[in-house]
Amino acid sequence: ANIFCTERYLKVSVPPFLFEAVLYAPIDETNSTAKIGNGIVFFTLYKKEVAMWESLTVANVNKEELQHLRENAVLRAHEKAKEETEAKKVTKQEHKKYALEATMKLEEAERRRIEGLKEQERQKVTKELELWRSQQNDVEKQKRVQNEGELHGEVEQLKEKKREKMNKTRIPSQEISKTKLKDTKGRGSYSIFSENLKEEQLPAPRSAGTIKINFTSRVFPTALRESRVAEEEEWLQKQAEARRIMSADLSELEDLKEEEKNPDWLKDKGNKMFATGNYLAAVNAYNLAVRLNNKLPLLYLNRAACHLKLRNLHKAIEDSSKALELLTPPVPDNENARVKAYVRRGTAFCQLELYAEGLQDYEAALKIDPKNKTIKKDAEKIRHTIQGTVQNS
Repeated sequence: ANIFCTERYLKVSVPPFLFEAVLYAPIDETNSTAKIGNGIVFFTLYKKEVAMWESLTVANVNKEELQHLRENAVLRAHEKAKEETEAKKVTKQEHKKYALEATMKLEEAERRRIEGLKEQERQKVTKELELWRSQQNDVEKQKRVQNEGELHGEVEQLKEKKREKMNKTRIPSQEISKTKLKDTKGRGSYSIFSENLKEEQLPAPRSAGTIKINFTSRVFPTALRESRVAEEEEWLQKQAEARRIMSADLSELEDLKEEEKNPDWLKDKGNKMFATGNYLAAVNAYNLAVRLNNKLPLLYLNRAACHLKLRNLHKAIEDSSKALELLTPPVPDNENARVKAYVRRGTAFCQLELYAEGLQDYEAALKIDPKNKTIKKDAEKIRHTIQGTVQNS
């Protein structure tokens, strides 16, 4: 039975029977009820105004008035349904907004907690480094004092040895000078051995100096002999390209933190949103990641999965095709990703009733992974669908 009820109009349709009534006064159709059983429809109608009705229906209603009341009732029912739909939509948006805000608050709290732990660890390491430096300075001072003492002792030993040597040479020279003086006494001769030999001055200790050694500047911490120059240059080029893309006209990134500007971080966030069923938020995360780095095929592949869930079939086809373009050359490492791309694009084609194109993608996926029973089963279903369509036509 099909029951239709408004404030003034009541209709029950049970083909081939039809019952309709134009009520005497308005009723509350929201609280009113109807029970069906054993070929009987039992109505409980609540009046909007407490009053005694002269009759259940309005008497002497002509066809034009009845048609007018029907049209007004249908129009009012449509408006009410539209209002309820809009109210549900607003409520749903509010719930999504609340959920997003709650998620952002949780992430912010977690981020602050991690930053606090990092700051504590940083302070701890700084204190340990300062203590180590002070200990090293004390050790260096002790070594310096010890070296100076040893050097002073060595200088004194050298001076003492020099004095002993001078004394030994002075004793025979004095004897020679005495004998000569006796021989030449009275002749006013002069002997060079009679002079006191001057002590020979020792050289001063060498002054301390610093030897500076310059190393080849490198971005990577490994030594140049252990490096792979080609791979390092490729990595630096990719980083420069990523920085150039990030420095483009992305004014909305100014308020984000450094980790939030990382495409890998955004990809992980989109994966978490997808796992919780929040596909719109996941698409937004993948969109921003693609704007930061449009060379990662997994971003397009994951966004295609979100579009499939949201029934954005054309966008799913575009993202799957872009992922296949980036997954070149075909190597064993990207086989799994290429299979997913073909399956998702084929699924989108089939949902658009383009079964021939979808079958081609499924067959391409089977060529890569011929042992996949799920893909093989889906491909057989598509073939049967195509055959049934051809036979019907």
